Amino acid sequence: MRSFYIIANSEKDENLKLSHEIADYLKSRGMCCTVREKEEEGAESYERLKEAEVEGILVLGGDGTLLRAARELAGLKIPFLGINLGHLGYLAEIEEQNVQTALDQLIADDYTVEERMMLSGSVWVNGKELGHDVALNDIVLNRQGNLKVVDYDIYVNGEYLYSSTADGIIVSTPTGSTGYSLSAGGPIVSPEASILVLTPICSHTLNSRSIVFSGEECIRIRIGEGRHGGADESCVTFDGDSCFQVKSGDYVELQKAAEVTRIIKINQVSFLEVLREKLSRS
Repeated sequence: MRSFYIIANSEKDENLKLSHEIADYLKSRGMCCTVREKEEEGAESYERLKEAEVEGILVLGGDGTLLRAARELAGLKIPFLGINLGHLGYLAEIEEQNVQTALDQLIADDYTVEERMMLSGSVWVNGKELGHDVALNDIVLNRQGNLKVVDYDIYVNGEYLYSSTADGIIVSTPTGSTGYSLSAGGPIVSPEASILVLTPICSHTLNSRSIVFSGEECIRIRIGEGRHGGADESCVTFDGDSCFQVKSGDYVELQKAAEVTRIIKINQVSFLEVLREKLSRS
């Protein structure tokens, strides 16, 4: 790699100090590197990457920073390297003290790239498509407003599956299986798999379980009719962001996205080894 772009969480990289240190080091080695100076630049600065010959994006922060960047840059096919400045990073695998070694490996082309499946979701309100987005980790429907549970009607490829009375529903990718889905009792899935994991959140039934679907399935989750004549309300989020408000009769359609997220792997360790280390620190 010879050309880089740096995206940082300014709360974790104060005054972008580490970002500029990394940029200075790369330039001293004859590389090209640009630092995103303001988080609010967002899509405007990313548009310029389409014309620039950026080969790698360095993301400083934690998994949340990388998830946001992956969504905003979906489709550009530029790989990411996550540098962990947080607490527990599954995606951001490089620790701050190992940054220079990782940069040297990038310059020497000593790395591999993994492709991670993404989710595509369309939100339909009053029979019209309100919005569309992608997610690397998960798409979540969660109760909104008062604290009552919500009825969710679940369809797969147009066929009714079942209804779940719960606080919410998580549909995760294999990458997202170690996040919110895991906390809700979902399974851990190898990141190379191509599957969808549907997990209810605090379901009000004794036989509720996660369900694993093929990556080729299309899932529709409809907000059921409210009890006692009222309307149920939910909030649909993509990787914890982009909240859409929906109510009884509205629905979300989810499926495997055409886009993928490309993750740079510096440490040639297995998924099981990373998982073992992270779980022992949890």
